Amino acid sequence: MAMEEMMKHPAPFLEIRVSDFEAEPWLVAMCAGYENGTWREEQLIEHAMEWLPEFSLKYSEWSSLGASNAVKLVRKAAKSLYKTEKFKNRGEFGELFLHMILRQVFGTIPAICKMHYKDSRNDTVKGFDCVHVLSKESGLELWIGEVKFYKEITSAIRDVVKELYDHTERDYLRDEFVAITNKIDDSWPHSEKLKMLLNENTSLDEIFDTVSVPVLLTYDSNVINSHTKATQDFKESFEKEVRDNWDKFKGKELPSCINISLILLPLKSKADIQQKLHEELQAWN
Repeated sequence: MAMEEMMKHPAPFLEIRVSDFEAEPWLVAMCAGYENGTWREEQLIEHAMEWLPEFSLKYSEWSSLGASNAVKLVRKAAKSLYKTEKFKNRGEFGELFLHMILRQVFGTIPAICKMHYKDSRNDTVKGFDCVHVLSKESGLELWIGEVKFYKEITSAIRDVVKELYDHTERDYLRDEFVAITNKIDDSWPHSEKLKMLLNENTSLDEIFDTVSVPVLLTYDSNVINSHTKATQDFKESFEKEVRDNWDKFKGKELPSCINISLILLPLKSKADIQQKLHEELQAWN
């Protein structure tokens, strides 16, 4: 990763509480932790807001963020993410969480800004929930993510598995790759490499060799709600809960043509997080 991109990272906040890269699919579980007997909800929201410009703006905009234009660009980022009172069923907050986790844990680089390409006020953006890349000596790895920002894990698993199948159909992928290509900021350093990878003349078999699909699922966690401190009992209960949920996900028949990773972000209350993020963003509008 380029030095200038690393320097723009907010300091890590979420802790990798469980990780298993020997498992198939990979398992990563993130944890906000506690402070003074309270789950760190407010701090999680503040941290998510630090990622907002990079998530919501084009590369040419967020890469120019500085003291002279910070307020203007953060306000623009907030407006592009959220321009509606109809927020109860929207998934952009989950996409923001996925973005910051991929950046922190896997060191990926955002390829396009989907928020910038909303067609009209109140539109959600269709397609994959994130489009990142990982730059390696052998070339680019394409990371196309799926998110279910839910309060209930069983529903999240059910709905994301269906989406994984829908989004890996040949015609869907070809259409999505064209849409991604059209949204690439030409000033982004990897623009030409990604356009070549996604070219219609490139076999999907070749593309699949370079594709990872990170799946982020949130849910209201019984373990988080029954503790007030990251004790040893909490850590053991947390790991059991997330591994049980990995088993539920693994137990579904998953598409075999792609490399899937499962990322779990247990919450105290999805509804509270959503409401408070909404209020934070409204303050910038």
